[in-house]
Amino acid sequence: MPSLRLANLIDGRLQAPRQDRWLDVFEPATGKVFAHCPDSDADDVAAAVAAAQRAASAWAATSTEQRAHLLHRLADLIEARVDEFAALESRDSGKLLSLARSLDIPRAVSNLRYFAAAVVPWSSESHAMELGAINYTLRQPLGVVGCISPWNLPLYLFTWKIAPALAAGNAVVAKPSEITPCTAALLGELSIEAGFPAGVLNIVQGHGPIVGQAIVEHPGIKAVSFTGSTRTGAQIATAAAPHFKKLSLELGGKNPAIVFADTELSEANLDTIVRSGFANQGEICLCGSRLLVQRAIYDSFRERYLARVRALRVGDPLDTSSDLGALVSQPHFDKVMACIAQARDEGGQVLCGGKAITLPGAHAGGWYVAPTVIEGLAPDAVTNQQEIFGPVVSLIPFEDEAEALAIANGTGYGLAASLWTTNLARAHRFGAQLDFGIVWINCWLLRDLRTPFGGTKQSGLGREGGVEALRFFTEPKNICIRY
Repeated sequence: MPSLRLANLIDGRLQAPRQDRWLDVFEPATGKVFAHCPDSDADDVAAAVAAAQRAASAWAATSTEQRAHLLHRLADLIEARVDEFAALESRDSGKLLSLARSLDIPRAVSNLRYFAAAVVPWSSESHAMELGAINYTLRQPLGVVGCISPWNLPLYLFTWKIAPALAAGNAVVAKPSEITPCTAALLGELSIEAGFPAGVLNIVQGHGPIVGQAIVEHPGIKAVSFTGSTRTGAQIATAAAPHFKKLSLELGGKNPAIVFADTELSEANLDTIVRSGFANQGEICLCGSRLLVQRAIYDSFRERYLARVRALRVGDPLDTSSDLGALVSQPHFDKVMACIAQARDEGGQVLCGGKAITLPGAHAGGWYVAPTVIEGLAPDAVTNQQEIFGPVVSLIPFEDEAEALAIANGTGYGLAASLWTTNLARAHRFGAQLDFGIVWINCWLLRDLRTPFGGTKQSGLGREGGVEALRFFTEPKNICIRY
């Protein structure tokens, strides 16, 4: 089967990179190359920015209803080809086809539809003064903005960024991950079919340190929305500072799941707690990689939890009986295995997993890791402080609320936490004290697109979602009229 050859979308046309250089795109399930994407450079970014600048004024002047119509049209086109998108997403990232079909692609459609609907009734403030004047606020698009999305939820997070940027009237220069570029490339093709004006949406493929850096440093780009690692986020903040760009940075996490002794440990709740650690091979920034369990139920919980984790099946992402697919790349596989080795070196006991898995046949070269549970590490051990971003969960006992809070908050990250208790007073009290941008109580990954999304500390800067995203992609201007 010939490999796919992807293209950049610049100025309304699908284009090869200007230097005619290409990157291999690997299928994680097999370890083999299945596509090639542009290895673009700063010249490609400059061309995209120039196209966006030419389109920006007319797009900003387009009615919100027309912008919303085009976003809905793009959502329609994706929805009509959901199976094709899901298959491509699974092949590109190693995630389960069933997950791509049930979560990733439908959520991408929802992102487009939500912001299409949200921007039409969105209004600004007006204040009458006693001195015979009225103040009102204009929310004006910034012009050209950059959107840089990660590899773990490729289309899901790509649309999460471009949808509010476009809805608010900005022209966009977007960069998907070079590890998982395929669905963004297909979306680019459909944006032409949907009727977006040339230059309104530009997609430039390539390496982060080259294309991403060029987007961040280009003086014509007024704001950057980035999702990725904390280290890269810090580099972006440093590079953007001289240009005084607006930044939205959704970065790493070392999220706790906290289980109190009064928790209703139903089968459904146990399944959710397991899923919160291992969904998408643990390659979700919101996964709970630190599982804190109150000592009064620790032993019984541990036994039931391990039985479920050991029953998880790692296999071909296309097989409906698989619970976990492949890790996204060889370097990421190597990193996860190194983290497990480090946990052993720190004195951790691997209760299950802890090893690579080799599948038969065509999948023998894929990057598979058994779901891993580790016990016996101190809360401040490196394993309990660094983001692994793989199918690895650390079990940590605690005595009371005070100890649980100290352990939960005792990392440099603050993205998400989940709390399990039937005590409503505790849920409110403890949830308010957790230093995280998102707290789930007796649930996990229930997302409402209207709510703010983001983290504290090293987990990021700013918020996405709902009106927060529309505010980020606009500049407020106060106008005062005396009458």
